[in-house]
This record gives sequence, C-alpha cells and structure tokens, in this order.
Amino acid sequence: MKKILHHVFKYIKRLDIILLLLCLTASAFCVYLLYTISLNGINPSVVTPRTWRTQLYATIAGLACSLIIAAINYNILSKIWFTYAGVALILSLLLFTPLGMSTPGSTEVNWLDLGFMQIQPSEFLTVAFIMTMATHLHKVGDKMNRLPHMALLCLHVLVPVIMLVLQDNTGAPLLIILIFILMLFVAGLSWKYMVAGAVAIPLAAMAFWNFYAKDYHKMRILVVLDKELQQTELQGAFHQQNRSLIALGSGGLTGQGLSGGEYISIFGIHNDFMFAYIGMTLGFVGCILTLLLVMSICIKLLSTASLAKDLLGRLICAGAFATVFFHAVINVGMVVAVTPVVGVPLPFVSAGGSSTLALYIAIGLVLSVRAHREKKYHMFYTEKE
Repeated sequence: MKKILHHVFKYIKRLDIILLLLCLTASAFCVYLLYTISLNGINPSVVTPRTWRTQLYATIAGLACSLIIAAINYNILSKIWFTYAGVALILSLLLFTPLGMSTPGSTEVNWLDLGFMQIQPSEFLTVAFIMTMATHLHKVGDKMNRLPHMALLCLHVLVPVIMLVLQDNTGAPLLIILIFILMLFVAGLSWKYMVAGAVAIPLAAMAFWNFYAKDYHKMRILVVLDKELQQTELQGAFHQQNRSLIALGSGGLTGQGLSGGEYISIFGIHNDFMFAYIGMTLGFVGCILTLLLVMSICIKLLSTASLAKDLLGRLICAGAFATVFFHAVINVGMVVAVTPVVGVPLPFVSAGGSSTLALYIAIGLVLSVRAHREKKYHMFYTEKE
C-alpha cells in the first residue's frame, strides 16, 4: 500500500496542476454561465437545466480522460495511432448514414445520433489528427522538406479536411488546416514552402469562392467586409452578429449582471456566441478576464512544448496550443463581426459536450508530454540504469 501511495504522489507531483486548474476554472465558469442562462430564461427552448448538467458531466468525463491519458507515455500513444484514428474516421463516416443529423437552422450534418447520446465526430477527428500528424512529422524528421515527404504530409491533412467538407462543415476544416500549418513550422518547414504557400493562399481562396462556396458562405463573408450590406442584412446573414454586437454594447464596462437585466436573445448564445453573453452580463471587464484565462491556458501549453524531451512532444503541444488558440481567435472574431460565422466555439467556455471532452483529451496528451519528459521515467515505475 505504501508503495502504491508513493507512485500516486509521484504521479500527482509530475502533473501540471496549474494547467489543469486553469482548464477547470474555465469549465466551471462555463457551467455557471449556462446555469444563469437557463435561470434567466434566455432561449428557453434550447438552453434548459439539462444544458448545464450535460456540460458538467462532460467536464467530469473529460477530466477523467485527461488524467488517464497523462499516465500513459505519449510515445506509446503515438505507436498505436491507428486505433484512435480508426475510431475517429469510423465515427465521421457514420455521419453519411441515417445516424447523421444537423442542428436546427443549419445545413451541416455534423452530429451523430447514437440514441442514448449525440456526439460531434469532428471534435475527436481534430484530436486524432494532432496525434497522427505529430507521429508522421516525427518519423520523417529532417526529411520532411523533401518533396515526396511533403506531398504525403499534404495528403495526410487532406483526408480529414475532405471528409469534413463533404459534411458541409466550414469551421473544422479551417481549424485543421491552421493546426497543420503551425505544426509544420514547429517541425522546421523550409522557407521555400512558405513562399509557395503565400502564393497558393490567394489561389486557394479563389478556388473556394468559385467552386465550393455556397451562397450563404459568400454572404457571411461579404457582410463582414461590406458595412453597407450589413444594413440590408440585419434580418438575414448579419442578424446573428448584429445582435451579438448589441449585446456586447449593452454590457458597458461591468455588465448588467447575471441575475437579471434587459438581455438580448441570440441564437447560439450558449455555445458559439457565449462571449457575447459574457459581454452583456459581465461587461468589458468580464470579456478581458475571460480572454486572459484562455490565453493563460495557451501560454501553459507553449511552456510545456519548451520542456518536451523530443520533437514528438513539442508537436503534440503545438497541436493542442493551435487548437485552443485558433478556436479562441475565430470565435471572438465571429462575435465582434470581424470574421465570418463558421460555428467555432470558445474553448472550455462555450457549451458543447463533444468539444469539452475532446479538449480535455488534448490537455491529457500535453500532461503526458510534461510528465514523461525524463527519458528514464514512466508514470508508475522508474527504469533502472
């Protein structure tokens, strides 16, 4: 028993407690916000007491997954990439069956109805991609800039991106591409590919606009760029963001409070537009503190990357950092109407069981990198020389 307690204390000592506390603080804040939304009767047909309870259960499950993953050496997890990648792909493929469903008001078939619960496979596909891409880049090493290897890396990212595009999902493919680019930089991308990428971006944008973008995609982009168009689309494409801006402005410096006020109803106020609710109830101060909390998580992820013992660990941390950072940037951009609406939540703060669980899995991977940064150390035993 004494030996078991010794290993448990050693396990706890090697955990990044500060990172866990930051994530749990953000999650607790989310649960409380959801509770107040349901209590204040904002969007009562969507946000009910069940909403905050589901978020609480997802947080508890996510924390458990995070602690379990932290106990496993990330090198071992890298070697069994085909297991979780296979599960993520199968879940995504099930969206093309009658089990796939869309949310009200959306054309994106990105939810899987399993009867007893509904999950969003794209969230788990993103985490699986981080691990598989980290493994891929680690294996090719300094050969990554050779054309055949770069072609295979691009093919690697195209698999989840194409699958998500076929689901009419716009936010998740963009995030995976951004994660991919950041991980390439960390792995040592050649300046030649950077120049080629800079040339390819406008070409890719033109191809997206002319061959893929639907009318509502184009309108969401145009209303952000054209102030005059916004006035004509107040009940159309710009309706959600217009109400978001009104909600933010109504909060002033310190907000209307969480226990009563003249609240603005916004579709998706509990998930994609939670930041608008924070601004409305807690004001500018609340928004700044929320952003500081999320950015503190990002800084801790970068800190762990700097402590990693190998490229694989750094790439895993970089992927997790990119996930949290780009989620936050795109989400806040949507809320303040500087980026189009693409259905990206604010990490740890927006409602979403699948998103929360996937984020904690990613945090678990980072915890594993930190805990196993010593070559001779394993969580529950120490190798002898």
